[in-house]
Amino acid sequence: MKLLKGIVYGLMIGVLIGLWFGVNLGKDRSIFSNPFADDTIQDKIKKSGEKIIEKSGEALEQGGKALREKARDSETKLP
Repeated sequence: MKLLKGIVYGLMIGVLIGLWFGVNLGKDRSIFSNPFADDTIQDKIKKSGEKIIEKSGEALEQGGKALREKARDSETKLP
């Protein structure tokens, strides 16, 4: 019975520590930081900057595709 209690307590502690580390890794933070802490202003600015860069890249890709299609259309129309 004593061995079973030790195994159960060990599993519970292991799961809690694993969740703590997992949440921090999922949020791209240090493993030992507080997973319940709010994002700092620096983190918020970093995330918004990454989103802006990603969306501008997508817009550039769409613009490039449109230009390539126009160039192909103009080549086919030439005599």
